[in-house]
Amino acid sequence: MKVPIQASIQFEPQECWPSPMPRPGLRGQLDRFIGPGATTAEMILQFVPAVAAAIAAPAYAVTLPIEWTPLQLGLISVLGFDFIGGVLTNATAAAKRWYHRPSQGWQQHLGFVALHVLHIGLVALLFRGGDGSFFVGVSGYLLGASMLILSCPLYLQRPIALGLYVMALLGERYYFTTTPGLEWFLPLLFLKLLISHLLHETPYRPGENR
Repeated sequence: MKVPIQASIQFEPQECWPSPMPRPGLRGQLDRFIGPGATTAEMILQFVPAVAAAIAAPAYAVTLPIEWTPLQLGLISVLGFDFIGGVLTNATAAAKRWYHRPSQGWQQHLGFVALHVLHIGLVALLFRGGDGSFFVGVSGYLLGASMLILSCPLYLQRPIALGLYVMALLGERYYFTTTPGLEWFLPLLFLKLLISHLLHETPYRPGENR
């Protein structure tokens, strides 16, 4: 018996979820960073681990037999805060609604990713002795992978992003030497941007079920 095959499958168009407007004043600046309407639980989840990372990252670095400058230790602290906080913040429902609101297209997402080329440049300059191949290789892969994810159909973005993240981890492990004191830099950089920020996911609200 032949099973009838559906000639075409209709998918729902990409959905955008409206975000509340940022509040006025200084609180509005915070809203533009983490997304308006963040719950207390979301605030705790993104800021407490980030502060802990800002303390733990330089504390770990000083245990290594390396002569650190105050600038290096300060940057390690800032990167620890930014990356742990960034991974968690970009995964919250409030941030998903804000960064994936209807006015945000591939240009805005790619622009956000491109800002992190500065992070790569600072690490190459201050921790790797001006390693140009590290800067060009990591920056090129980050931007190329981001463009590939953004150009794919929505239903393929998650598996492609995860595949590209795995390739980044393998490249960090077998192609580049790790940066002492910043062994976590590349894994968290790509996790924050390719997985946590770029993926368009349903921003469930408190008490909401599927």
